[in-house]
Amino acid sequence: MSTFNSIIYEVDNGRARIILNRPDKLNALTLELQSELAEVLWEADNNKDVHCVIIKGAGRAFSAGYDLTGGGARVPVSRVQSQNPDSGNYRGGRSIDDDAWHLERAQRFRMALFDMHKPSIAQVHGYCLAGGTDVALLCDMVIAADDAIFGFPPARDLGALPNNMWVYNVGPQWAKRLTLTGDTITGEEAQQIGLVLKSVPAEHLENEVEQLADRLALIDPDLLSANKRIVNLALELMGARTLQRLAAENDVRGHNTQAAREYGQSVREHGLKATLRARDGKFGDGRARVNGPEIRDEDGRLI
Repeated sequence: MSTFNSIIYEVDNGRARIILNRPDKLNALTLELQSELAEVLWEADNNKDVHCVIIKGAGRAFSAGYDLTGGGARVPVSRVQSQNPDSGNYRGGRSIDDDAWHLERAQRFRMALFDMHKPSIAQVHGYCLAGGTDVALLCDMVIAADDAIFGFPPARDLGALPNNMWVYNVGPQWAKRLTLTGDTITGEEAQQIGLVLKSVPAEHLENEVEQLADRLALIDPDLLSANKRIVNLALELMGARTLQRLAAENDVRGHNTQAAREYGQSVREHGLKATLRARDGKFGDGRARVNGPEIRDEDGRLI
């Protein structure tokens, strides 16, 4: 096991386990965490003892999304920059192109999941929101607890999705239903619409993932690579990889909406927690219902 600031990495019995390890922050994704994630993904891909990768979260959640506090953002692009990080010569967030550049840089860390040769499994419990879904849906297979919560609430005011694999998993209608509103569904419902491979009771989640890894460990990793990559090439022919690049640019468009400007102003005046509470409070319990009518009480909660 190697030591990182934001993740735990271990190799055992033909698999690498990557644990997002900021449990006190519900594993919110900093740039530092994403850079460490990319590093160990390529390490696992290079290690002939590894047949597959499992990604899971420490504590109560897989990941509640991107870290909106700005913590863990100082990850130099190069050794040159690290020697003079405050020179004023490097990109901030001042222009549209700066914003796109930073979004694309972070996306390259996450795209290691799609580009690496070996298969990955997301083991999802608790919250899998916003950036958490960006990581999980780039994995080759997602297995979730029945009571896990999936959604992208920041689409309500903060911007668009900087990665978008939703449409390739659930089709255009459910992708729109969930990302246009930021409403959430459970792991059990996510299985029904194809967002995840499988949903199981929480007490069976780890065993379900590990026994799948056991089966992958029986297969020549070069053959696993061949079969993963042909499926991913099919996705690329359907535009999936290009869409991820476009998603980052589209998020810049989202950042320049009136809603996003009002979000930023509210954070400056009232703080992050109050801003999120006011935004999400309008949506009641924030739930969508996959089966049956959405009948709500006066507080917007599903009945």
